[in-house]
Amino acid sequence: MKFSFALHATDGAARTGVISTPRGEIRTPAFMPVGTAATVKAMMPESVRQTGADILLGNTYHLMLRPTAERIDRLGGLHKFMNWERPILTDSGGFQVMSLASLRKLTEKGVTFKSHIDGSKHEITPERSMEIQKLLGSDIVMAFDECPALPADRTRIAESMRLSMRWAQRSRDAFGDRPGHALFGIQQGGLERDLREESAEALREIGFDGYAVGGLAVGEGQEAMFGCLDYAPGQLPEDKPRYLMGVGKPDDIVGAVKRGIDMMDCVLPSRSGRTGQAWTRRGQVNMRNARHADDPRPLDEDCSCPACRNYSRAYLHHVVRSGEMIAGMLLTWHNLHYYQELMGGMRDAIAAGDFAGFEARFHAAREEGDIERL
Repeated sequence: MKFSFALHATDGAARTGVISTPRGEIRTPAFMPVGTAATVKAMMPESVRQTGADILLGNTYHLMLRPTAERIDRLGGLHKFMNWERPILTDSGGFQVMSLASLRKLTEKGVTFKSHIDGSKHEITPERSMEIQKLLGSDIVMAFDECPALPADRTRIAESMRLSMRWAQRSRDAFGDRPGHALFGIQQGGLERDLREESAEALREIGFDGYAVGGLAVGEGQEAMFGCLDYAPGQLPEDKPRYLMGVGKPDDIVGAVKRGIDMMDCVLPSRSGRTGQAWTRRGQVNMRNARHADDPRPLDEDCSCPACRNYSRAYLHHVVRSGEMIAGMLLTWHNLHYYQELMGGMRDAIAAGDFAGFEARFHAAREEGDIERL
């Protein structure tokens, strides 16, 4: 079975469809929980699937350092290693090298850097990134790119984008012919419309199975991000999946889908869950707050996740304040459930031609705020 993408309906720029892979179908718009080190923190893989996730994201940078891609390959590949048999997308490692590594040196060949774990020296090139992701057994492989933090001056953004396009061609060449596996190119260009178009044109000429809008959610703010997304997805091929990397909060996601994005990932739902933060249709709820201490009501009475179905706000407040592991487990499950419910709601609304109505109801519920305290 080959990798393919079918659009089923559109509503304005918003799209819904299905990505087909040998390991299963991915309903779009899709949110990908982040399994940085071969685990979605505080969750069992089967629990992640129960939330409605069709695909996970793994992290090339972290996995190449520990336990190493070669070890994962010897043990049967990433799917077997982490007990997740559905599709996995792996990022290229470029963003983590930019944000985590110390003493990095950037050249035309690639990037050399010191590990944030033990200071050991490593090199990632487009060719090495493709090798690592092949060893991992990724279903969707990302081209190796360089991502400057924003704000940055136009000259720096242009140089970085053109280097990434040269690396995109080398990634394509090194990826080769791998039936059933896909390679996505990454559009760069900061907030400069003409540079985004130049990048998109270069990627279209190379030819990829899908395309990512990269270099956003790196400090520019939501208004600037949406301004870029008003045109960037439309610069990419209509018949291929469009992936916005590293986004985001629920209102970021709704705004991105409205503008033509098909796939997203973010650590936010799991990271928030481990710090006592819950995302609900009424917005963000801090379970550390004393107002929950005597509240017998569920976190969200309309939610069917285990945290809401089986536990009270008072209990969740107690285990959060006590530092109990179950707090992160329950709130992460809830957050991932809510995110997948949000994606399903958007898919249904697009299919029904009612995305504007969905968006209005989404914002109205959040404006109401959390339920009144007892």
